[in-house]
Amino acid sequence: MLYAGISWHVGGYRLAVIGPDGRRVPVPGDYAPDHVDELITQLRKLGDGLNVVMESTNGTLDGRMMAAGLRVHRADPWLLPDRPLFGSVPAEELARVGERVRGGLPRLEPHRGTQTGRESDLNAWITQSAAADLEHTAANRFFPHGGRDRRQVALTFDDGPLPPYTGQILDILERYGIPATFFCVGINAGTFVEELTRMQEQGHAIGNHSWSHPFLPELSRPQLAEQLQRTDEAIAEASGYVQPRLFRPPYGARTPEVLGWLAELGTATVLWDVAPDDWALRQADAIARDVLAEVRPGSVILLHDGGGDRSLTVASLPPMIEGLLDRGYEFVRVDDMIGRTTADDLLKHTAPAL
Repeated sequence: MLYAGISWHVGGYRLAVIGPDGRRVPVPGDYAPDHVDELITQLRKLGDGLNVVMESTNGTLDGRMMAAGLRVHRADPWLLPDRPLFGSVPAEELARVGERVRGGLPRLEPHRGTQTGRESDLNAWITQSAAADLEHTAANRFFPHGGRDRRQVALTFDDGPLPPYTGQILDILERYGIPATFFCVGINAGTFVEELTRMQEQGHAIGNHSWSHPFLPELSRPQLAEQLQRTDEAIAEASGYVQPRLFRPPYGARTPEVLGWLAELGTATVLWDVAPDDWALRQADAIARDVLAEVRPGSVILLHDGGGDRSLTVASLPPMIEGLLDRGYEFVRVDDMIGRTTADDLLKHTAPAL
């Protein structure tokens, strides 16, 4: 049995493979974000006995790997040495943890994603934050949706940019002449410059979605600040966009402490109130149907342009957009809604975890 550890760093991903004798298997080690398909091809060449191990700060690859038929496991912090300020623990360490634990690591499931087996933790963090959510909403630092007094809706897209899906989404938005908000991960932002430039040129808002899509409550304050700062810088350098103050926490995960850190860093934390779980590869008609059933004035709709095959999300957009236009909704950017949400609004509807 082989164990492949995949780490992340500022330039992309690193692969290390450990064989049944405990020795490293020689494989190409470094992959830029635009060479993930080559990484997956290399992993598939290693055969059916392969187990892939990543840590909980890496939420950008699992969907694509599971879609390719790979067995993907998550190594949680209590099994690993301390992480550096920026980056994950070394790839070889991840592979050796898999070998050492042998079956004790959670195997990720396509319809549960990186949070497989951690859903109760995520829900507990969010529940603990209820009072802090209200406090930061009142201070205009926390934004679950827009005000309910206007027939407006915001389309938002997470985890990109990722060709070809981001470009296809931008084509559709341009055809309908509507704006959206893209929450980008830093590990992709500096690589897929064309997509970020198009977002800027077409008048869309660009927000920060962290560098590597981690569970934020497992980061220290310096690690969180580094994730945000480096992503801001990558977005600004790639697109000329003013450094974003919009931030969406991966999975919606937060604690009162994390929200306090985000406030100190000057961000407006953006959630959602409509989530059709398009990341779980649902059919396009089901994605559009659920959005149309759940949307209300001021809704923020959570969709995805990265993290995996998003062709079904792309296909869901025309019927979704046309259905909302037929109902008299105006499409706006999230930053055009900020300031119109009150603590009373939040008490009536709390965003779900993802």
